[in-house]
Amino acid sequence: MKTLSKQVLLILLSFIVLFSSCSSDDDNHTNQSPNEIETAEGLSAYLENLVNTKDVPGFSISVAIGNSIAFNQSFGYSNLANQIAYTNQTINNLASVSKTFVGAATAKAIEQGYFTLETNINTLLPVDIINPKQPNGNIKIKHLITHTSGIVDVPTTYIASNYYILPGEDITTSIGNILINDLGMQQMEQVDLDDYLLEIFDEDGGLYNLDNYLDALPGETWAYSNDATSLLGYIIEYVSGQSFDDYVADYILNPLQMSNSTFNINEVNFQNMATQYYDTNSPFPRYGNHGYVEGGLYSNSDDMSKYLLDMMKGARRESSILFSSEYYDLLFAEQLANGVVPNGFAENHGLFWYMKNGNLMHGGNSLGVSTQIQLKQDGSSGFHIITNMDGTFTGNETKWEEVKALIYQAIEQYISNN
Repeated sequence: MKTLSKQVLLILLSFIVLFSSCSSDDDNHTNQSPNEIETAEGLSAYLENLVNTKDVPGFSISVAIGNSIAFNQSFGYSNLANQIAYTNQTINNLASVSKTFVGAATAKAIEQGYFTLETNINTLLPVDIINPKQPNGNIKIKHLITHTSGIVDVPTTYIASNYYILPGEDITTSIGNILINDLGMQQMEQVDLDDYLLEIFDEDGGLYNLDNYLDALPGETWAYSNDATSLLGYIIEYVSGQSFDDYVADYILNPLQMSNSTFNINEVNFQNMATQYYDTNSPFPRYGNHGYVEGGLYSNSDDMSKYLLDMMKGARRESSILFSSEYYDLLFAEQLANGVVPNGFAENHGLFWYMKNGNLMHGGNSLGVSTQIQLKQDGSSGFHIITNMDGTFTGNETKWEEVKALIYQAIEQYISNN
């Protein structure tokens, strides 16, 4: 393994994730163009070659056109050492693609009358959340869901405080040493969501830090925040009287028959879960997130295909599985004034979904995980990518961007020819 200590300069996971996952197709294209792809067989052959030539452990790709899944195949390995194939049933963490489910849960909670986008969060919480740099600012639901709340992650402590290694995992490896000694992660049980957030947002909390706040009124400045996303999940939990993972299961996963998907790490079938890799020789120990709302959904390609189809139908106002058409409209509606989202990143922002070049999208990267979901704003087509390839450490994000760009090109040609 290369000397990882020189590569740990990353882990601004949130920033790497977002600014890579939503860059435009034109920005991502390389000189390596795929052959003209007209059939599922052609796309499959191209992707099989890709996994064999780009040091990708394994991945699943699903492409939807109209009302049907036109392509749903997997390539490479879930576990390289044991030569276990990556399949459409392989469980993987989805990283920040999970946030689109937080968006759906928020739309559902609004439909149920728990709050509106304009609701001040302190009318919903047992403890007031105050930005000490702008104490008169009122943080609203719409600010949490569009990353304009003024709450931001603290890069120097986000990994160490949010991520944890599961008990029983081997931490004596080189990558385990990096996670423990360089990134400050601990091997421990998961902390309850409310206790974790109290440590961050209560002035007496062990993780309370002025750097968690911008000197900006809510709505003024876009700044990506995992902590704000987890806070929104807790609000849904508090007002509904259900744990966030149970709420999503009842109102999102179960209606879509996503029976292999969960936000509850204790429900994950680890025997069917992909090993997550730093590189093809270096597996990460299994880990979780105390603030699991922001990136802790586990799923597989078969389940995500059902979600993709429903999002597309919702964009066309043809679904009422999760909520009425009004709330699908809300999910994908532009929420911000022009220019608030950084130029070059996206054009606007729905309920965690981003708009760019006629697409609705979200990407995700975590340790040994890279994901993407994208659909046309008119709901005519879409795709998702799930892989156990790292896109977070310095250098690996560039490799993931190259692989993703090549996958994009192939999918675009396949959709345009079908």
